[in-house]
Parts: sequence; C-alpha cells; structure tokens
Amino acid sequence: MSARAILAVAAAVVFAGVGSLTAQRGSDSADSQMPPGRERAPIPSSEREKRILDVLDRMVRGPYSGILSVPPEDGRLLRLLAEAAGAKHVVEIGTSNGYASIWFCLALRTTGGRLTTYEIDPDRASLARENFKRAGVDTLVTLIEGNAHETVQKLRGPIDIVFIDADKDGYLDYLNKLLPLVRPGGLILAHNTTDVASQMEDYLEAVTTNAELETIFLHKRGSGIGVTLKKRRHI
Repeated sequence: MSARAILAVAAAVVFAGVGSLTAQRGSDSADSQMPPGRERAPIPSSEREKRILDVLDRMVRGPYSGILSVPPEDGRLLRLLAEAAGAKHVVEIGTSNGYASIWFCLALRTTGGRLTTYEIDPDRASLARENFKRAGVDTLVTLIEGNAHETVQKLRGPIDIVFIDADKDGYLDYLNKLLPLVRPGGLILAHNTTDVASQMEDYLEAVTTNAELETIFLHKRGSGIGVTLKKRRHI
C-alpha cells in the first residue's frame, strides 16, 4: 500500500472515531435491533486474536483494573490507528500494567511492527511483562524501566506512532525529544487531553499552533485523546 493510501485509511479511521468507532459482532436477532452506530465488542478472527482479547477482558475485570492506562474504547482506537497506519515502530510513554500496550500489539502482530514502551514504576513494569506473556505478545515488546525523560534520548527513528500517557506536565518534553524521530505522516497521540488538560497546557499549545502539525481531539466525553499528524512536506 502506498504512503498516500495508508494516510487516507488512517484519516478515515480517525474521523470515524469522532462520532463513534464501530465494530461488528454476530448476526443474531438481538444485533439486528441495535441502534445504528452502536459499538459492539471486538470479534476475534483467529485463535491468537481471541487469546489477546481474552487477556484484555480479564485485565478490565481483574484486581489491577484500577491502574489500566486507558479505558477499552481508547484501547480500540489505538489498535485501529496503528493497524491502519501500517505501523512498524510504536513508542509508548507510560506502560502501567500493559493494557494499552497489548491493544497496540493487536495491530503490530499484523503489521510486522514492534512496540518500545517506558515505565518508571518497577512493580507496574513487572505486571506488564506478565500480561505480555499471557497474551503471547512479549516478543513484540521492548519494555524499558526508568525515567523516560532520560531513556528516550537513546531512541532512534523512524517512529510511526508515539503514545504519551505519563506525567502530564512532562508531555511537552516528550514531544520535543521524540517529534524529530517521528516520520512524516506519523502520529503523536496524547492521553487525558480532556480530563486533565489543565496540567498539559504547554503541550496542547504546542501541538495546536505548529504549522507542521495537525491536531484533533477525540473521545472528549471521556479521558480524551489528542491525535497529532506530523505533516508531510508538499512536493
């Protein structure tokens, strides 16, 4: 698929998400009565996908549900964007117990990509590693412990997608350090742009006033996700 086609697909996914992300499930009589645009749970297309989705479901219902990095609807968006973009390298700042990471891995297992994720808390990093193994995606993930403000400086590009979900007053620093590594046409995703926007005003100002970037905000009734495109240069 050409870069232009990939961008078109990704854009279609994003703007569809503004209204409501839709997935299809089943064809029984109850489904036929569901309102238009109503989301349904993901349908696994293989045993491997089912295993991953089962782990994600147990994480939502399990004892560590309080430290999920994102709600399920946000996780589904991450998967859709990564797969539509054909992402080969995703960078996540703030692993927590690996919930959002595993959603990314649902896409990366099909795109041939990998995830590099950063977590400062060793206990959460340990939980994430266990969850990666349960889901069978541990070979797709490189988890780096420590202060990401320092460790991300060792990264090399190109990066297709950056997902920032860590210390909110540090978002701008992450952006400044990682934006040069993001490929033209790549995405920078920021979590909690609605519920704690006051803690990242400098970041929000940066991504909405830079002519080289295009930013929209999704899932504004929940935590909120900022989706920023690093524009390609006009030829």
